[in-house]
Amino acid sequence: MVKTPRIPRNTMNDHSLEWAQKRREYLTEQTGTELPHTGHFSIDPEALPGNIENFIGVVQMPVGIAGPLQVNGEYANGLFHVPLATTEGTLVASYSRGMRVINECGGVNTTVVEQFMQRAPAFIFANAREAREFGKWVEEHFFEIKAAAETTTSIGKLEHIMQWSVSKTRYLRFNYTTGDAAGQNMVGKATLAACEWIVANYPEHCEYLLSGNMDTDKKHSHLNMLHSRGKRVIAEIVLKKDVLKKIMKVDTKMLARATVLANTGALMAGAAYNGPHSANGIASLFIATGQDEANVVESHAGLLSHELLDNGDFYLSVTLPSLIVATYGGGTGLPTQKECLELMGCYGTGKANKFAEIVAATVLAGDISLACAVIGGHWVSSHDKFGRNRD
Repeated sequence: MVKTPRIPRNTMNDHSLEWAQKRREYLTEQTGTELPHTGHFSIDPEALPGNIENFIGVVQMPVGIAGPLQVNGEYANGLFHVPLATTEGTLVASYSRGMRVINECGGVNTTVVEQFMQRAPAFIFANAREAREFGKWVEEHFFEIKAAAETTTSIGKLEHIMQWSVSKTRYLRFNYTTGDAAGQNMVGKATLAACEWIVANYPEHCEYLLSGNMDTDKKHSHLNMLHSRGKRVIAEIVLKKDVLKKIMKVDTKMLARATVLANTGALMAGAAYNGPHSANGIASLFIATGQDEANVVESHAGLLSHELLDNGDFYLSVTLPSLIVATYGGGTGLPTQKECLELMGCYGTGKANKFAEIVAATVLAGDISLACAVIGGHWVSSHDKFGRNRD
């Protein structure tokens, strides 16, 4: 048998400069690859427990600033400089161009409509009738279930439980508010406590799986388009035809025609988002600010809506029904990520809705810029000139 090498670890104090170096040396021995840049960082490894295992160093991402961007929100109000971490040339410039249009049109209005985080256990019974009766019992005992769930958290609040029967299984979807945390782990722990209470108190035998996959954690789903996961945020603006013509060299009537064509194409493709590119801005902001990058899968889904007004101006809005962001906990407190949040005044408790409004406004700016670039014929040429690092 071939002996498999083991990555060096210290079970007592693994997050240290010493053990990060030992692992880099081990990798050099195993692969022949030196890691001088990965091993050069300013983060204190002692701050990383809970964020990373087998720490070896830092992957550095370029961060650019787009904006400033005028946001007229209920939580974000004023001019914001938006940090975007990316390796795609022209991206920051494109978002800044869209933000200029927004500013000259008076800013973007943003609204957080609602916010929930879910865990969706599945309860299994002998037959469909038993599953149906269980569902009625859950409705009758909601407040006891809520109390059991909330024993595990001072922030999370169980708001309602959705239910579906399939075969002999009853799928439940627990919906919580989670304050300024994204909350996936929070609601998992709370739902486990609730399920254990149910098993102990339901008069008949039942068993459960903590996630029956209807929470669609880190997966896009149409369910989240209808029943919000994370924050449902809307960003909207009236684009003035003269401003669009001056800056983008695009007529609003042409933009309206192109948007109809793009909507049809997205419908045929079964796309999760019918606008130009919500994921670009969201991913860049997520990386810069310490969000869970896998949540881009859910967060980028949405609906771009438009209307050509009688005076030739153009109403445009982005609805993001499952934007999952945090301004506290997770990776948001790491040094560079914290600094990027602080640039927007979005670090710490009480700031998650503000950050969500800035994200939605940024998505709208990017969509304005890219849509006009495609119509104006400089989409390919700008990327070819500025966005190709061939070294």
